[in-house]
Amino acid sequence: MLRVFLAHTPEMFVGYYGDRALAALQRHAEVVRNPGATVLTGAALAEAARGCQAIVADRATPGTAETFAAAPDLVAFLRVAVDISTIDVPAASAAGVLVTRATPGFVDSVTEVGLGFMVDLARDMSGYIQAYRRGEEPQGRMGLQLSAATLGIVGYGRIARRLAEVALALGMRVLVSDPYANVEDPRITKLGFEEVLAAADIVVCLAISSPETRDLFNAAAFARMKRGARFINLSRGELVDERALEAALDNGHLSGAAMDVGRALDQRPSAFLARRPDVLAAPHIAGMTPEAMEHQAMDTVHQVAALARGEMPDHAVNAAAAHRLARIGVPAG
Repeated sequence: MLRVFLAHTPEMFVGYYGDRALAALQRHAEVVRNPGATVLTGAALAEAARGCQAIVADRATPGTAETFAAAPDLVAFLRVAVDISTIDVPAASAAGVLVTRATPGFVDSVTEVGLGFMVDLARDMSGYIQAYRRGEEPQGRMGLQLSAATLGIVGYGRIARRLAEVALALGMRVLVSDPYANVEDPRITKLGFEEVLAAADIVVCLAISSPETRDLFNAAAFARMKRGARFINLSRGELVDERALEAALDNGHLSGAAMDVGRALDQRPSAFLARRPDVLAAPHIAGMTPEAMEHQAMDTVHQVAALARGEMPDHAVNAAAAHRLARIGVPAG
């Protein structure tokens, strides 16, 4: 039987793995749990996983070159997330270690958070709620009616497609910018990035994170948006120049922003933005529902099961380089 190290701390386990997935994993492997409440990295992770053929890593646990160099027993590093930006894939490949990722089971849950942000930014519901809780009697202000508004979506992946469906159901005009995606729905208009920024009342960042999209939303991008527009980031913190966003809010060019991600630890929003009254911030929780969590955890269960059967698992990133798989009877891809 394979021996697997589950890297999740107790807090991460509750939020991102769960008892049902653990029980399923234990049917295919002997599971060793992270013994403490600290996220393990580098040589410490390798030492904790000594004797294990696989590491099942939560999003906070990186896969570093130091870990791969210090873990001679390791065959596979399985990420319980779509994002593998903190895994040194070239180092894993050089060591012959397989890297896998999970599929995005959080499409609906992230879409729902996006919808909540849109409604709140349009009508300032949380502002009224907070005022009443402070004992005040807030004055009503004119809001933005979503059915009469234009939504601009930057990046057209699975979440963006689902959000576009929801927006269309609300009666919104939907614009999309993505140079790599085809837009089949005739109700959705594909435009260039700058055109979407200029036309939208609400802009949602759902682009993938890559070197090309780093600081995609910078001072120039915010300046191209309509005066009084709203901005939402549901992608990754590194896509947004946070000081440029701060300036656009300070000078009143944007009327508000919302974010579930940022450049603080674990992709959480930075405090200097999150504490602003014109910003809605959530601590990277858009995918935190039992359904979304279990989907990705079960992906790793299926991957371990495949390895135990001597098969290449789904969603492998570097199958051709993973020569250590031969140790457990799995041919490299």
